[in-house]
Amino acid sequence: MLTTEPIPTALLLLAFGALMGISILFSRASERSGIPVVLIFLLVGMVAGAERIGGIAFADYQLAFRLGTIALVLILFDGGLNTPLQSLRLAARPASVLATVGVAATALLVAFAAHLFGFSREEALLLGAVVSSTDAAAVFSVLRNSGTQLKRRVGVTLELESGLNDPVAFILTMLLATHFVHPRSGVAWRIPLEVALNIAVGGATGVAVGVAGRALLRRVRLRASGLYPALTLALALIAFGAPVLLRGSGFLSVYVAAVIIGNSRLPYRGNLLRVHDAIAWLGQIAMFLVLGLLAVPSELARVGWFGLAIGLFLGVVARPAVVFLCLLPFGYTVRDMMYVGWVGLRGAVPIVLATFPVLVGAPGAARVFNVVFFVVVVNALVQGGTVRWVTRALGLESADPPPPHAVLEISSMRPLRNDIMSFYVDRAVAACGVAIAELPFPPDAAATLIVRGEELLAPRGGTVLQAGDHVYVFCRPEDRPFLQLIFGRPQDD
Repeated sequence: MLTTEPIPTALLLLAFGALMGISILFSRASERSGIPVVLIFLLVGMVAGAERIGGIAFADYQLAFRLGTIALVLILFDGGLNTPLQSLRLAARPASVLATVGVAATALLVAFAAHLFGFSREEALLLGAVVSSTDAAAVFSVLRNSGTQLKRRVGVTLELESGLNDPVAFILTMLLATHFVHPRSGVAWRIPLEVALNIAVGGATGVAVGVAGRALLRRVRLRASGLYPALTLALALIAFGAPVLLRGSGFLSVYVAAVIIGNSRLPYRGNLLRVHDAIAWLGQIAMFLVLGLLAVPSELARVGWFGLAIGLFLGVVARPAVVFLCLLPFGYTVRDMMYVGWVGLRGAVPIVLATFPVLVGAPGAARVFNVVFFVVVVNALVQGGTVRWVTRALGLESADPPPPHAVLEISSMRPLRNDIMSFYVDRAVAACGVAIAELPFPPDAAATLIVRGEELLAPRGGTVLQAGDHVYVFCRPEDRPFLQLIFGRPQDD
């Protein structure tokens, strides 16, 4: 065995590196089409599989489940770090209803449709549970990288729902799959109790890890800036593992902990967020490549019509109907509900969930996995591929300013008292068309940089601010309200 190394390891790394590189290069096509970039990774994995060009034989469902779980932890933690607390106040209640009642209702509707299409009761219920939740990776990818500026409440609702709804789908899938393998009475009444227990334990653990992690990051002084992302990654892994051992939801815990940590003053904040963004992307790429390798095209072809029918039913009927009923009490407009109902993207979560029934030997598990794979692809092409068009058609594009071409930030190990704020100079703000010297800055505030198109400008007294400029201002926290009177809402709010 020893004499064969390092050749097998080198071949493994070469193959995986080549697949990752090809996936990333082909992801440029998704920017033009609007298709979620993760679907590119999935298709590259399929092409490299045993029946296609690559001829790579892979059928390890347990490894796929573990890799998928790790990747989802990384993705949810990154999403939580970038979720402002004001977003929770804006859409926490409707997102929570969608993540619980909405998931259960979607599962039942899909199960009913699947049973009408000829699936057995067990297969239909498993399929409904597996595809019942939206996917954080797909939603974050589309909303944050599609180039569309979406109205805040709608976008926040989708992101929060995708970060919160995994526990219910996981619990439904685990209980049903285990019950069908080892039939036990009372599974129906156990589901609400298990859901409540998972949410309570997961939420409490997430708060505990988040608060403890925030205090730790404030006090600890590490020698190298690169150790801080390693520490926050350790917190993410603890936030997942601890509640699972206590029969809680690790995914909910990870997201809650990340939100608490992300809304505190972090050392080297900009660098830390970039590292976690890169780690999350690495997790997405690896997960979808592995899941693509699991797919066998000849088996997928046998359930193609079922997958197409169920995928369309989920995206066009079940999801919009459930969203309408869940959001109606919260004062959302019809256009808002139509959009949330349409952009309920499915991705890696259903495919990872579909591997569990295969692992435990649930009846019809292989067929369910193949249908789920097909449903995900259909959903990505139909719903994911039309996000930009639907956003414009429903008039939900936000008037928020575009991001600047350059970003000014200060990296510091210690939390600093003063701020650097970024403002977009709109035609309607008081500062537009006014020279820097004529603006009534507070005594300890000053303009530090102007980004005008592709240029960086040093603010001088005679520099006149133009519409479309991005101006960075150094100030004290107590100066923020006054500066907002001059420049409008900061871009980081």
